[in-house]
Amino acid sequence: MPPAANPTPSPIEVAVEFDSSIQSLSALDAATYRLIGTATCRIDKAGDRYVCRLISSVNPQKGAVLSPDELKERFLYLVADENLRARVAEKTEGVRNVILALAFGALAVDQNDAG
Repeated sequence: MPPAANPTPSPIEVAVEFDSSIQSLSALDAATYRLIGTATCRIDKAGDRYVCRLISSVNPQKGAVLSPDELKERFLYLVADENLRARVAEKTEGVRNVILALAFGALAVDQNDAG
């Protein structure tokens, strides 16, 4: 008698919508990328909304298959995290540019002194 086959769980699909005038597509793309191995995401624009269709991986790389609520929560967490990263990058851009200018300026001076 052959061993009993474990039934493959069917993928879970969840749709999450965002107002495109408030939510950036780049944050959605970055959050989608961070879901690799857990789920896939297709982002469509429907009027003034982004519709993100999440489909769980049948064999996820990290742990068990997520429930619909867990998948939605994980995606919303990642989107919020990407939005925060974008805001911090925007607010610190001037400081980062000064640091880079000083660092590369010091390298140019060192090269001129060596030559």
